[in-house]
Amino acid sequence: MFLRLLGRELLLSLRHGGDTLAAVMFFVLAGALFPLAIGPAPEVLARLAPGVVWVCALLAALLPLDRLFGADGDDGSLDQLLLSGLPAPAVALAKAMAHWLVTGLPLLVAAGPLALMLRMDPHTLPALLAGLLPGTAVLSLLGTTAACIVLGARRGGVLLPLLLLPLATPVLIFGAAAADAAATGLSPRPHLLLLCALLAAALPLCPLAAGAALRSAAD
Repeated sequence: MFLRLLGRELLLSLRHGGDTLAAVMFFVLAGALFPLAIGPAPEVLARLAPGVVWVCALLAALLPLDRLFGADGDDGSLDQLLLSGLPAPAVALAKAMAHWLVTGLPLLVAAGPLALMLRMDPHTLPALLAGLLPGTAVLSLLGTTAACIVLGARRGGVLLPLLLLPLATPVLIFGAAAADAAATGLSPRPHLLLLCALLAAALPLCPLAAGAALRSAAD
């Protein structure tokens, strides 16, 4: 049943492929604006590139979250999902996995060309992508939890980024620090391990919190 729900979410995402395209386009265009604001100096762009990529990835991941549960809540599908016999945390986990597959994974693919466009050293690129892999997964888990918490709230679209951005700050710090360490000749391993630790903590805790929020919203 979990795999069926995951397949349903992926199918719905394919039918609304414009959401994924909008997230990737926002990611690329937002990153392309930074050279216009800070100047085209290669050494400056290379120094700021990891932070720019991470900030743009975080903001782009926010775009599809408003629809993650909103459409199901409006047409009654969410109630049917909760009555299907699948635990509410499993429903939230399937939603988070679908969000990462249709948003986080395309952003991970687009991060390489964007980083090179920002004059990042190609030798630093593996550390950046290695950090984005667990980092985007954590963002999807946190975003799913935040979307469940604001479900049914007035102006939930405004509350969602206010709730998510402080929680995502450690991911942003460790992800950018891993690429910075690689750029300066240090090992990015400690920062990557911290990102993996965040993922290990978020993987069980976020679905439980999101499931409780879903049950509360359904009641």
